[in-house]
Amino acid sequence: MREHGLKPPIAPHGTEETRHNVALDCGWGRLIFAQTFPDLEKLAETLRAEQPDRRDIAFYVRDPHVLLASGPQDMFLDPSHTFRLNLATYRPSPRSPQGFFVRRLTSQSDAEAINRIYASRGMVTIPPEFYWAQRDARSISFFVAEDDVTGDILGTVMGIDHMRAFEDPEHGSSLWCLAVDPQARQPGVGEALVRRLAEHFAARGAATLDLSVLHDNELAIALYEKLGFERVPFFTVKRKNPINETLFIGTDIDTKLNPYAMIIVKEARRRGIHVEVTDAEGGFFRLSYGGRSIHCRESLTELTSAVAMSICDDKAVTRRVVEAAGVRVPEQISAAANRDEISAFLDRHGQVVVKPARGEQGRGIAVGLSTMEDIDRAVEAATQVSDTVLLEQCVEGRDLRLIVINYRLVAAAIRRPAYVVGDGRRTVRELIEVQSRRRSAATGGESSIPVDGETERTVRAGGRDMDTVLSDGEELQVRRTANLHTGGTIHDVTDTVHPELVAAAVKAARAIEIPVVGIDFMVRSTSGPDYAFIEANERPGLANHEPQPTAERFVDLLFPLSLPAGVRQAVENADQKKSRTQSLREARE
Repeated sequence: MREHGLKPPIAPHGTEETRHNVALDCGWGRLIFAQTFPDLEKLAETLRAEQPDRRDIAFYVRDPHVLLASGPQDMFLDPSHTFRLNLATYRPSPRSPQGFFVRRLTSQSDAEAINRIYASRGMVTIPPEFYWAQRDARSISFFVAEDDVTGDILGTVMGIDHMRAFEDPEHGSSLWCLAVDPQARQPGVGEALVRRLAEHFAARGAATLDLSVLHDNELAIALYEKLGFERVPFFTVKRKNPINETLFIGTDIDTKLNPYAMIIVKEARRRGIHVEVTDAEGGFFRLSYGGRSIHCRESLTELTSAVAMSICDDKAVTRRVVEAAGVRVPEQISAAANRDEISAFLDRHGQVVVKPARGEQGRGIAVGLSTMEDIDRAVEAATQVSDTVLLEQCVEGRDLRLIVINYRLVAAAIRRPAYVVGDGRRTVRELIEVQSRRRSAATGGESSIPVDGETERTVRAGGRDMDTVLSDGEELQVRRTANLHTGGTIHDVTDTVHPELVAAAVKAARAIEIPVVGIDFMVRSTSGPDYAFIEANERPGLANHEPQPTAERFVDLLFPLSLPAGVRQAVENADQKKSRTQSLREARE
């Protein structure tokens, strides 16, 4: 360490002023301050005492090779770098956050929002009661970034005060669990959270702020270096467990699976179900348990019949099938109709949607067309996706996705189209590029905003062009459709969705006779009964619906016996109670 001009955080064997053997409970696991352990055997014993589903971290390990030698089957050297910020030389930013502000955690809803963000980032969640147990503790601090307008929590960070944790004579502090909602549109959320924590500890008299970051997290490392953090030679050791398995067994074919396949594979493995990846690039895998074997492509399985799949594959057929079952649908005609019919259709509705009859992920869809010229261009583009193109009545409202598994609602989410937020410096084109990089990184490459004719048309409709520099904090919608793959974001509304919308989604699923489906409605409000059916997706993405248990209910459907007996009984009791309640409601009506 001398060659870096650094001293260890404290003397190798502790001092009279320093507490020994400190393992601080952080909710997600324990932060074990290795420099407070005079005995490496005691440190190894502490790591071995990690609780199930937790993630303990031994930080500031002086001699990781010696520690690992005492238990190579139990522990591993974490492939992370340690960075340090000198708070004496740190300087606050002259720019204030735009569109959000940073504050301390204050409520139960804050705690729930933090866990939702943790879950979306694949991090270990914290029991809600932990936050309240720590609300008066001075060693742990939680900060959140809140949207100025909506009040949504956009990001969070945890800080540890080493002086209060173990009377650190070096007056250190550390940053943990920096996480930004992958759907946050405002730039600079992560930077603002780091700065707030640094200024918080500087005000308390801390000398340094340390953090640990995976060696290949290039975006995070670039942020930390921008803020003045420098790499320091401290090491981290963790206990081997399923949460961090990929860090010590290396990469395998699973890393090629997309997030929609991976969320199912992880849940299956958690239950002891055998997983065989048959084609990682295509998202194909086979699940086997108790003599039963089912081949899947993400959420599409052998339980979905070819007939159900073909109904969903053709949007015109889907519409006819669900309309016959009593589901409300918008008016629709073929783009192959003569121009007089198309012109009359446009006059009747004012605005129309052009969509390929076959296709997915929003490709070829154009929304809000009000001229025959726009329709002609959109039809030509849609023909590149499907030979058959449809024109549909444009229904104003919000895009609602309902995930129905085994004819029960599992998740409901509003899907919002892509927006960018100006910073007074970048053009719309540059803002789209930045937003796309962020969305792609947050979704494993699944979401980005295409720069195409539809994006340019949407930008023009907002009174701007691709070279316009938006003012600081100005929002601009850049896509009309809300598909995740074209940069859209997903916002959970399962607890507030109107029962009539749920009933209509289940009715559509039963009409198609499909056990796993994503039903898309256009709605004025999720709390009202009005809707218009848009389409059904036979292979809905189960990721990004946190905190709803989409993968759990999917695996329940495939392998009900993989549930513990007590859980199965609880589910059956809940179903029976729900059935009785429904019967009573129908009798009263």
